Amino acid sequence: MTAQCVAGIDVSKARLDVFVLPQRLAFEFANDEAGIAKLRQELKGLGVERVVLEATGGLEYCAARTLADAELCVERVQPGRIRAFRTVLGKRAKSDPLDAKLAARFAQAMSEEHAHSVPSRQAETIRSLSARRRQLVDLLVQEKTRLKMSRDLFVLESLKITIAHLKQERARIEALLESAFEKDAAIARKNALLRTIPGIGPVVATTLITDLPELGRLNRHEAASLSGLAPHPERSGIARPGDHIGGGRACVRTALYMAAVCAIRCNPALKTFYKRLVEGGKPHKVAIIAVARKLIVLANALIRTDTPWNPASSIG
Repeated sequence: MTAQCVAGIDVSKARLDVFVLPQRLAFEFANDEAGIAKLRQELKGLGVERVVLEATGGLEYCAARTLADAELCVERVQPGRIRAFRTVLGKRAKSDPLDAKLAARFAQAMSEEHAHSVPSRQAETIRSLSARRRQLVDLLVQEKTRLKMSRDLFVLESLKITIAHLKQERARIEALLESAFEKDAAIARKNALLRTIPGIGPVVATTLITDLPELGRLNRHEAASLSGLAPHPERSGIARPGDHIGGGRACVRTALYMAAVCAIRCNPALKTFYKRLVEGGKPHKVAIIAVARKLIVLANALIRTDTPWNPASSIG
């Protein structure tokens, strides 16, 4: 079999270090518009099929976006996975060129199934707007808390002005989000399907669409795990500690927790499920997490089958 041609890229603010396998070629480009254009031309000329780079807080975005637009399979990988891969290989030395080589070897060794591919421009716009909305909501919570604690008249007036401005800006972002949904038929359809589930409102639906784009392509276990709602066992020898949720995407887990709180009030099937758990001795929060897990499994099924919520089949 012919080995797949892959490239690993280590991203820094000023430079892109590139390593291509199986040719074992190393390159270096400036992390600017001209350098990225040369990188795209070089990778296309070599017949690279898959590109892996670390998600480095946005420094990788321009390169990833340009390569994705050039119809290359581009995947952003969490830095922790690359570090763990270095440990598996028994490597200690670290430099930008070595990290690029490590990313290329990671691309060869690891499956593409759970990689974070670069979303379309429209999807990226929606994700950015959703993230900005969350930031504004957090700022509002902080300012409202300060408003309750402050006694100085000048500070109170400043806080009220800031809160009013934040609310106005939040409304503007929400209007932009709604407009962005209307421009993408596939995203609009997902949003409509998710909104049919009692407990999932516009904010939760937007969070699922933007921060869990794999929704609809996963099985029930993968959906729960990526949402941070799957219990992971930690057992050794005769010790039998309880299983705990962890990992996944924190913003998705938070949104689904709040959706579950709402669902146990307005979704009859999930309300019954919640009561059964509590009456069976489960702690309140554990029962809510179980409801949240039901919600993400249900949402994944609806997106996969392209069907709206049906009360008769809401509990699996």
